[in-house]
Amino acid sequence: QMKEKDYRGAAKTFLEVERHYPYSNLAVKAQLYSAYAHYEAGKYDEASEGFSLFIQLHPGHDEIPYALYMMGMCAYEQLPIVERDQEDAGHAVYYFEEILRRFPDSSYAKDAKLKIVLAKDHMAAKEMNIGRYYVSRYAYVAAINRFKSVVDNFQTTTHVPEALYRLVEAYKALGIADQVKTHLAILGHNYADNQWYKKAHDLAA
Repeated sequence: QMKEKDYRGAAKTFLEVERHYPYSNLAVKAQLYSAYAHYEAGKYDEASEGFSLFIQLHPGHDEIPYALYMMGMCAYEQLPIVERDQEDAGHAVYYFEEILRRFPDSSYAKDAKLKIVLAKDHMAAKEMNIGRYYVSRYAYVAAINRFKSVVDNFQTTTHVPEALYRLVEAYKALGIADQVKTHLAILGHNYADNQWYKKAHDLAA
């Protein structure tokens, strides 16, 4: 069924193995295969539930790193466009960070690190979109909170230089000169060659 890409059928068949032969050596493998079949079918919620159940039932199993990785992938595959809620991105980061925390030497750790960066970039992009919207509505205090969130919580993402520029922009609009100077200095210290520093420098002049 898997070879024929009948993933839904395969998921059910693997569960039948577990149901009829719960104490066999293949029952545990069947749980994982069933969850993976759901993943291949694009049924990410069902797949995540299967991997979660496996972790609960077999907390000391050698395949726990794999199950955690796949739970992260189930969330990662559902990363929405940046205009939507980023709950899935948060879940992906959680499970991938669990791998790094609990199984740093596993074969999944390297890819988990990369996926964390990409998922956080999605989350930062959402904050930036909301912040820009607030600026367009002249709601500068609300915008500042969003841009600060990017700077404080998503420091490794590509959005930080613009977030610092937007803070300069918002504080200048509010007439808070000391904060303009502070954030311009931070931007210049860390991103002197970035286009956003040049824009911020011109804006603050």
